[in-house]
Amino acid sequence: MQMLSVVRMFVLVGAALAAAPSAMAQIAPQRLALCAGCHGAEGNSTLKGIPSLAAQPKLFLENQLVLIREGVRDIASMKGMLDGVTDAEVTALAQYYADKSLAAVPTDRDAEVFARGGKLAEGMRCGICHLPTYLGREQIPRLAGQREDYLLHSMQQFKNNQAVGRDSNMAASVYGVSDQELQDISYYLARLTPTSPTRAP
Repeated sequence: MQMLSVVRMFVLVGAALAAAPSAMAQIAPQRLALCAGCHGAEGNSTLKGIPSLAAQPKLFLENQLVLIREGVRDIASMKGMLDGVTDAEVTALAQYYADKSLAAVPTDRDAEVFARGGKLAEGMRCGICHLPTYLGREQIPRLAGQREDYLLHSMQQFKNNQAVGRDSNMAASVYGVSDQELQDISYYLARLTPTSPTRAP
């Protein structure tokens, strides 16, 4: 049943994006202001539990916007916000945030926790899908520099089978991983920048 849901999800996204006009739609200022209210100016979130959208892969953002709009990915705080947003507007929004620069990552760093998180991420082979830089690709999100609290919350959702409408492969990836280990990984990833070494010292 879960596999059928995943297949349906990707068929839905693919059909929507394939139907979108090739010309880039103009984004209404009101739409950007609405997004910025939670996800921050230029897509860099300053609110607890809210992800930054800046520098995420365009295809990942497109996919998530369609899934949220169609109700496949249910986020209470976003319910209704994408109603009436066309596929062309989805593409334009995704491109807008994909082109934005990631804000500076937290400068506080506990060397022991950072190293521990780095070794865990390497041992779990996170870089195979998310790339060794953890910048993501195509439909796979950027992890480097993402908010620590959001990373932890997301991984806990996957671990507890609560990530409805999201990639089910991640549930297997974090199976058996302790909450403390997830905290260490989140700490590590949140403090990586595009130029940071991703291998633990």
